[in-house]
Amino acid sequence: MLTFETVNELTLKVTCTGNDVLIAKAGAFIAGDNAGSKNYRFEKLLLGPQGNFAQAALGSLVRRVTGENIPLMKVTFSGNSVTYYANYGQHVVIYKLASGEVVSVESENILAFTQDCKYDVRFIGCGVLSQKGLATTTLTGVGPNAYVAVLCDGNPIVLSNLQNHNTISVDPDAVICWMGQSGYCDPQITTDLSWKTFIGQASGESYAFEWNGSQPVSVIIQPSERRGGIRVGID
Repeated sequence: MLTFETVNELTLKVTCTGNDVLIAKAGAFIAGDNAGSKNYRFEKLLLGPQGNFAQAALGSLVRRVTGENIPLMKVTFSGNSVTYYANYGQHVVIYKLASGEVVSVESENILAFTQDCKYDVRFIGCGVLSQKGLATTTLTGVGPNAYVAVLCDGNPIVLSNLQNHNTISVDPDAVICWMGQSGYCDPQITTDLSWKTFIGQASGESYAFEWNGSQPVSVIIQPSERRGGIRVGID
């Protein structure tokens, strides 16, 4: 069995009891500790973490087409051990999924997850003037030990309308992940384009993810925006 905890907010500590498997961002391992000879090994996942070859091959193709591709590795444990994972000093956020609960997360923000999480990639929108937001990686809890660890540039900010039923609007380039009370809880993709956008007078906030009050959701964002996307304008 695997358990997750953070160390100094910047490192994921994974404690293994017995034999188990962890899926992690390739190259994220920084240290390990166990009695006797090292009892864990690393293997790069060439296709993906799905259970069989056909699903893994299809998943790899979908990730490449949608831009949700990320190098992953499999860590196989053969006994009790403690291992540590990090990524360039980014903050680490841990979430444990209930059975059937879904978290939608940007692929580049995934640090690690357990085998009790079902991995998939889905389209959630089209026509957005950005390289982000067209597809998302989803992790679904399928067992009692469904841990997910995600990365954040700076201390994370959590927005939730579970109690007040407010409308939540966020920049897709700042989103890390979101969790709904049931199902995927996909956002509306809103745009605010006008003639000013095309003459170099864009505000820089022309599109957003939006959840209304009838969509109970919790959203984790980071205090920075990813670079990229398409910039429309005429100077």
